[in-house]
Amino acid sequence: MTKMMGLYLVMEAIENNEIKLSDKVKCSLEASKIGGSQIYLKENEEMTIDDLIKSVCIASANDAMYLLGETVSGSNESFINLMNEKAKEFELKNTNFTNVMGFDDANHYSTSFDMGIIAHNLLKEYSDLILKYTSMTEDYLRKDEANPFWLVNTNKLLGDYDGMDGLKTGYTHEAGYCLTATSKRDNLRLIAVTMNAKTIKERSNDIKSLLNYGYKNYKSVKI
Repeated sequence: MTKMMGLYLVMEAIENNEIKLSDKVKCSLEASKIGGSQIYLKENEEMTIDDLIKSVCIASANDAMYLLGETVSGSNESFINLMNEKAKEFELKNTNFTNVMGFDDANHYSTSFDMGIIAHNLLKEYSDLILKYTSMTEDYLRKDEANPFWLVNTNKLLGDYDGMDGLKTGYTHEAGYCLTATSKRDNLRLIAVTMNAKTIKERSNDIKSLLNYGYKNYKSVKI
């Protein structure tokens, strides 16, 4: 879920015309070495900003997020600084980033409340663009190659919960199964966050319970 902050900064760079979705960027050696969930970028391989965002939103690709960070700010370190500066701007009192992927680290931490605030800002400013990606259940990369790379969304509530169209899953050994989810019904958009679930099923059930409570007890009123 750390990648939500990275995605906010990417969207901000697009809005400021610093990068375009059609831009092709070349993969660095550092980005190609990132482990965990990935799209197996090779050093010097070129990929569009559009496909990199898609890879992060659908498949939570670490190498794609790392490369996007380098592209936006010039280096991984400066992008992490930008993430922490934005956290201060959002007044997140219990969040600190040490990497762009969300890997376990003693000084890399957040709370469900802070993640909800990040999601709120992401949706408030860039909902049309971000939801275009996070609502996709699947897609392909490298479509012109003999074996295109299949992306499958890690959010299993898509198509299973009425109104679900995002936002970002997460898993590490220490954090467990996590999800910041959003859905919209009758002009009411809700955000729910769960952390440290033991299984994907438990994570999904937590989110369903939270959203069901929200739709039962709240409604959208135009003032």
